[in-house]
Amino acid sequence: MEYISVNQFAEKHGISERTARNYCAVGKIEGAFLSGKTWNIPADAVLPQKKKRKISPLLERLRQEKECRLKGGIYHRTQIDLTYNSNHIEGSRLTKEQTRYIFETNTLGVTTESTRIDDILETVNHFRCIDYIIDHATEKITEPHMKQLHSMLKHNTSDSLKSWFSVGDYKRLPNEVGGEETALPQDVHKRMKALLAAYNANKTITFDDILDFHVQFERIHPFQDGNGRVGRLLMFWQCLQNNIEPFIITEELRMFYYRGLQNWGQVNGYLRDTCLTAQDEYKKLMEYFRI
Repeated sequence: MEYISVNQFAEKHGISERTARNYCAVGKIEGAFLSGKTWNIPADAVLPQKKKRKISPLLERLRQEKECRLKGGIYHRTQIDLTYNSNHIEGSRLTKEQTRYIFETNTLGVTTESTRIDDILETVNHFRCIDYIIDHATEKITEPHMKQLHSMLKHNTSDSLKSWFSVGDYKRLPNEVGGEETALPQDVHKRMKALLAAYNANKTITFDDILDFHVQFERIHPFQDGNGRVGRLLMFWQCLQNNIEPFIITEELRMFYYRGLQNWGQVNGYLRDTCLTAQDEYKKLMEYFRI
């Protein structure tokens, strides 16, 4: 049987080494044994199951509607609104109606203008990312989760054909955002690990904790491209996970959103107010669907 170290187990499951070591010490990891002062853990060992947390009424409804593919509900609306706006912010030329048509019929419909294949692929891929979030919403977010979202988002796109573009993995080449420097490729893993550790150390996650995580994620800019969309997907996930009403950054809020990202740490109110405005709109949607 193959064995791994406490460090490898902790990194694989997005927990601290201390927590992993404690699991071994109290016998929560089946097959783990001490060799001197070193714990040896079976490579296929699973993370001990914690008591299931009660899911929010919104997440419960999203899962129900996703399962039966209900049309016209909040799942349907969330898929279209979140996908259209997040992709449009990043330069997609598809209209909201085209996005809706793709979701509802899996076809583009009649168009008189040329359409980029990547816009279509990333729209379909983004729908799958939202499904992934709904399925995994109660799980603690880890680096493998983030990489999986990126892999799904960029699947079969032109970027996936570039030898230097790491689909589903951290960037290989330095990049910048808004003219600002970001983490160098060799520093990304260390900084992402620290970001997750700091976030997960919070006993209670607040709205500002989610915003701060998002800002730090975007400033690290861990992937070659797709950071904005992955980051906004993670915010939606974090809201569902912590029973906080989610929000969707719309095209109308884009410039306020960018200003908020740039000024976070000096004037936090810019981003907070923008996201609270977006949250108010999603609350109206929840009220309409009686959630």
